[in-house]
Amino acid sequence: MRVLLTTWGSRGDVEPLAGLAVALRELGVEARVCAPPDEEFATLLARVGVPLVPLGPTVRSVVAGPKPPTTEDAFRLAPQLVAARFDTLTAAAQDCDALLATGLMPAGARDVAEKLGIHYVLACFHTLGLPSRHARPGARPGTPSARDETDNRVLWKEDAQRVNALYGEALNTHRAAIGLPPVDNVRDHVLTDRPWLAADATLCPSRDLTDLDVVQTGAWLLPDDRPLPAELETFLGAGEPPVYVGFGSMASYAPRDVARVAIQACRARGRRVVLARGWADLAPIDDGADCHVVGEVNQQALFRRVAAVVHHGGAGTTTTAAVAGAPQVVVPQIADQPYWAARVAELGIGVAHEGRTPTVDSLSAALTTALDPDTRARASAVAGTVRTDGATVAARLLIDTVGTVGTADAVGPVDVVGEGSPAGTA
Repeated sequence: MRVLLTTWGSRGDVEPLAGLAVALRELGVEARVCAPPDEEFATLLARVGVPLVPLGPTVRSVVAGPKPPTTEDAFRLAPQLVAARFDTLTAAAQDCDALLATGLMPAGARDVAEKLGIHYVLACFHTLGLPSRHARPGARPGTPSARDETDNRVLWKEDAQRVNALYGEALNTHRAAIGLPPVDNVRDHVLTDRPWLAADATLCPSRDLTDLDVVQTGAWLLPDDRPLPAELETFLGAGEPPVYVGFGSMASYAPRDVARVAIQACRARGRRVVLARGWADLAPIDDGADCHVVGEVNQQALFRRVAAVVHHGGAGTTTTAAVAGAPQVVVPQIADQPYWAARVAELGIGVAHEGRTPTVDSLSAALTTALDPDTRARASAVAGTVRTDGATVAARLLIDTVGTVGTADAVGPVDVVGEGSPAGTA
């Protein structure tokens, strides 16, 4: 059995596929990953021996400019990614039995699977992009809904129209070129009626969060046994546990002066800092011995050694910190991050910072709560409830699905695992 896993997005979109690929390999399935050609993604996949098939432009070239991408940028990127998927996935999936897609609205993936007659699965890491009568859709480039519109059914219909505006013309042009009929609702076509949710049920309970029949597998974690760098080990051993501060791949979205604010807030609480450089290229504000800068590092090991984790609220970082039992301060910036911030606060395992731009006072106050022994105790208790076998669950489900349904059924039924029917995909 061979499976093609594909995404276009940040590390938080790529690393789960690496975890799933490793789980599939352990069950005798050959898996390859079709993802953006960013150097760090290639390094990540090479480290675990998973082949990378480059797809589209690098993510850094799109999001790491001096300013966040504009609506015009989104309308240029969407058809470019559709074309790349038809071209790249068609070649990469020729000998595969299934194609699983996630990341930024993977329009084109299901269509390639349809043409090749292989099974298709849409997976997401949160429910933000999944239609729901209980919640409004998230922001998306295009014509905004009226501010006074409160009917969620209307809002989700308008969300589908925005997706059509971004991807519809390109998708249907490429479908016509390979002899497939047009699609009138790109979003629902991509999502299918039964998407997979690769998120832990404790951190992201799916019940009533979407109208779709979600299959929740648990988060797809990539085991990491790499030792921490010697310099970091020395720093960790030189005093009380520090606070980790990192904003991952936020790049142009990261709050201005966030490194200065975070370092000063930690110092106000008498804590040292491990500062993750990340795509925003965070840097120390002085030569103080109480701040140590790291690049790409084993977060699974590091988070077990810190007093708290200050971060942007990506699904992967939130889950890794939760598994480690580390209290969190989430400063959400975009997309699903406000959801994870709210969930951290609801579970009592940390603090959701109010607003995207922290001050020394606001972050210091949040750290006061996160560093409280009661928060640490709660984080430790919740850690014991977070499952770490989601990738294996998904791998077995994929094997069973292909074997049961047969390769001719692109979106056939599967057995529900985890918490039943009630990434995302942007």
